[in-house]
Amino acid sequence: MEFRDVVRRRRMVRRYADRPVDREVVDRALAHATHAPSAGFSQGWGFLVLDERADVDAFWEATTDPGGEPDSWLRGMRTAPVVIVPCSSKAAYLDRYAEPDKGWTDRDEARWPVPFWHLDTAMATLLILLTATDEGLGACYFGIPPEHETRVRERFAIPAAFDPIGAITLGHRVPDAGAKGSAATRPRRDPAEVIHRGRWS
Repeated sequence: MEFRDVVRRRRMVRRYADRPVDREVVDRALAHATHAPSAGFSQGWGFLVLDERADVDAFWEATTDPGGEPDSWLRGMRTAPVVIVPCSSKAAYLDRYAEPDKGWTDRDEARWPVPFWHLDTAMATLLILLTATDEGLGACYFGIPPEHETRVRERFAIPAAFDPIGAITLGHRVPDAGAKGSAATRPRRDPAEVIHRGRWS
């Protein structure tokens, strides 16, 4: 598939076929993620891969309130055979930029105008989403509710130095009627609306 087609076809998929995903494909997506850019080549990311049914079920148990009836979004998302939790490490960046070749002698977080550890991990996450499209699979990135993050950390032993930035479901797409959710009700903004050359106008 041409890269332009991968970009145009990528979308968030919220329901999956009852088929496993080849582990080689998952590994390829993760290998691509490690080629994302990172400030100072800090590579302060980690990826929790849940590809056993018991682990996937445990993820949903940890991220949802018990006893409630799942809505259509959750019922669809639970059909995914794979969940990947990308995590970022601020410490990796603060440590890297305190090394001699970077010229800083401290780990002052104030030196960072934006949290590059999250941004770089987000770019790695996008590479996973694009790889899924290129492989003919579906994927969806979504946030983990803040009130459930502690349960996720405890259930899957995520180290304190790493912060989950969300999660990705991955699986075989099922035929559907097209875009769902916000993409079905909101138009894509025209490039002319968001691109500003020379000055913002």
